[in-house]
Amino acid sequence: MLLTNGDIDHVAGLLSLREAQPFTLFATPAIHRVLRASSAFDVLAEDVVARRDVELGASFELVEGVTATIFPVPGKIALYLEKTEEAQTGALVTDIEGEQTIGVEIEAGGRRALYIPGCATMTNALRDRLAGADAVFFDGTLWRDDEMVQAGVGTKTGKRMGHMSMSGDEGSMAALAGLDIGRRIYVHINNTNPVLIDGSPERVTANRAGWEIAEDGMEIVL
Repeated sequence: MLLTNGDIDHVAGLLSLREAQPFTLFATPAIHRVLRASSAFDVLAEDVVARRDVELGASFELVEGVTATIFPVPGKIALYLEKTEEAQTGALVTDIEGEQTIGVEIEAGGRRALYIPGCATMTNALRDRLAGADAVFFDGTLWRDDEMVQAGVGTKTGKRMGHMSMSGDEGSMAALAGLDIGRRIYVHINNTNPVLIDGSPERVTANRAGWEIAEDGMEIVL
């Protein structure tokens, strides 16, 4: 198991893996500290679940024959940690690069894929890393920055939550246009995003730009 950040939608599933089933949990030291600070995760008995720190830039064998390398991606700390961060620093940064939000580069059989489910903004370094990948799984949370506000289900914009939008001049479709990537697949899609609807104008636009929309049970063969 490899965690890319400490948000609830990324770590809550660990609580269902508590029945004395051995596995290894890889994460950055910062994310492991978040888990250890919550007694709920004590159900992951450390004599059963091996917790392994992975440093930024480090490569390691995720499973046999598969090498993973983690790297920082612009993002923010988990939502439930925001008040503590603001109290300690006086401000909340939504596009910081550090251990709290990471991407994963996976290599096996001469193929290379990148998994980035959360990203606040595109940087030159990140764009260069994505170039030439056989597949990119990228943050597809929102179609437009004020989507949740317009839908009446929230007050935060995508930028405030640490997510790029798909559309717009500063969106991920524009940021990665023309880049040599084998397959482009959106993941981590919010239920307000109209790209989930077959035949919607947003789905058509994304498909025409070369993007696939991930779905449950989807298998990718490279």
